[in-house]
Amino acid sequence: MSPSATSPTNGASSGKAPVPRFLPPNLTIQTFQDFASRLQAIVGKENLFIITVDTPLEDGDYQVTDCQTHDMHYLYDREEFVGSSLVHPKSVADVQEVVKLCNEFVVPVWTFSKGHNIGYGGAAPRVKGSLVMNLGKHLNRILEVNADDCYALVEPGVTYLQLQQYLNDHKLNDKVWLDSPELGYGSIIGNALDHGVGFTPYGDHWMMHCGMEVILANGQVVRTGMGAMQSPEGRVQAKNGVPPADQQPNECWQLFPYGFGPVNDGIFSQSNNGIVTKMGVWLMPNPHGFEPFMVTYEKDEDLAAVVDIIRPLRVSMVLQNAASLRHISLDAAHYHPRTKYTDGGLDVPLTEAQLDEAAKIVNLGRWVYIGAVYGPPPVREALFGVIKKEMLQVPGSRFFKLEDRKEEFSTLHCRSETMMGLPTWDELRWLNQWIPNCTFLSFSPISKVDGKSAWNQYSMAKKRFAEAKLDYFGILSIGMREMHNVICVVYNREDPDMRRRAQWLVRTMIKDCADNGWGEFRTHIGLMDQVANTYDFNDHALMKLNETIKNALDPNGILAPGKSGVWPKSYDKSKWALGEDYIK
Repeated sequence: MSPSATSPTNGASSGKAPVPRFLPPNLTIQTFQDFASRLQAIVGKENLFIITVDTPLEDGDYQVTDCQTHDMHYLYDREEFVGSSLVHPKSVADVQEVVKLCNEFVVPVWTFSKGHNIGYGGAAPRVKGSLVMNLGKHLNRILEVNADDCYALVEPGVTYLQLQQYLNDHKLNDKVWLDSPELGYGSIIGNALDHGVGFTPYGDHWMMHCGMEVILANGQVVRTGMGAMQSPEGRVQAKNGVPPADQQPNECWQLFPYGFGPVNDGIFSQSNNGIVTKMGVWLMPNPHGFEPFMVTYEKDEDLAAVVDIIRPLRVSMVLQNAASLRHISLDAAHYHPRTKYTDGGLDVPLTEAQLDEAAKIVNLGRWVYIGAVYGPPPVREALFGVIKKEMLQVPGSRFFKLEDRKEEFSTLHCRSETMMGLPTWDELRWLNQWIPNCTFLSFSPISKVDGKSAWNQYSMAKKRFAEAKLDYFGILSIGMREMHNVICVVYNREDPDMRRRAQWLVRTMIKDCADNGWGEFRTHIGLMDQVANTYDFNDHALMKLNETIKNALDPNGILAPGKSGVWPKSYDKSKWALGEDYIK
């Protein structure tokens, strides 16, 4: 993919860097130009781009043009979260030098791996005018794939598509499978760090990481877990002056995640305490058998009963992968644009009758469970016996296998590849056709796996969507013990009124969920302060701990200030935080 248009540092006739659209906080134009000159000396002029008033803020198109200047799914306006410049380090050594320079000039630096965190802010920085560091352009090597021990070691720019191609090219699919989220063009490291998920039994990507290399705010290289012990080869390399990031790692780095002493990996996920430059990920052994299936449920009010049926099946691993219970609106959007189901405007949500009719048009139900069984034939047969017996207890439920769904763009066929861990582009279909300039924001509260909780969350959300005059979209994704209620707030990003309604909706639901003890596990950059504030046990003791760690590791507060609502002491949180009333 090519980045959206930006202005290279040599674009100014004077030889100085152009004036950015937004300066970093507390920097003058002259100081910024001095900073840019020093930065260019580190990475080369071809790897530094200034975002000026003349730089077009192009939203991109997922597959050809990357959006690296702002949030392509902007919730406010395009300029709400825009950096001063983009830098593309060529190596870990470059990252270290950039971090040291940012410390010297006290410039905030926001780092992304590929910038494809759609629905959560994309590549956009929380602090306007930040230096935005794109790790993915050059740090994109697959360093190792071990098919016997089932792991890979990758750099931030490695995507699911890239690793899958590697497995294909080296004929390793007969040994190991990848686990990918819906869209495979994102970073493996970036997705794991933000607690993203996939749809095989290895779907919890953070759980399946093992060992990280991290650059701290002072430029120091740290390896976690068993990587903290030098390998014999690495000790020799160290004596010979090989930089730490290039030294041979410990052979157990990707095998055992803990090492000795405190486990520090967690303080680098969803955080602003360091920059991850390498990560190990566990791959799933080929199960030697796979069969997807679908169960549809006819009535909206079937939800509670279905969730109560799923809970014991999931916790006992009869349902082996993340259980995905989809509302009809999402599957209806996959098959057809909104105009297929209604002539109403975008401020007139689909009615219950229209949703029932949509289910008939696409031959589904109001709720659609899509799952798979893994293993050789006797294992699959035994699992199917239990699954059918339990999941078909609900009156009107129907069971489908792949061969039963022959329609074009079948959601079961599309999801089948995802449940094999294969990265696809299928999730783009509804985004490209549902409404003009279709955009979404993900809102994902966590609750226990319980029919009553599911119904209460759904009823609350439906009520708020109706008040906001927006269509409800949602998936209940059920993990090992918890339920992620992944609610999609869908709007036309070019429509200011629709954006305001979306802002009101999500900020209101954050409060509603917090009142019930349901907290979001991941959120958009513009909502991080409000979500962080809902984690309020013992007078926000966890936030105080996070701030203490932040200020100890990053005393100048240069690394991604505001990420996950954590502000360094050098920022006045009362002035920078965006609270529940921030609607514009």
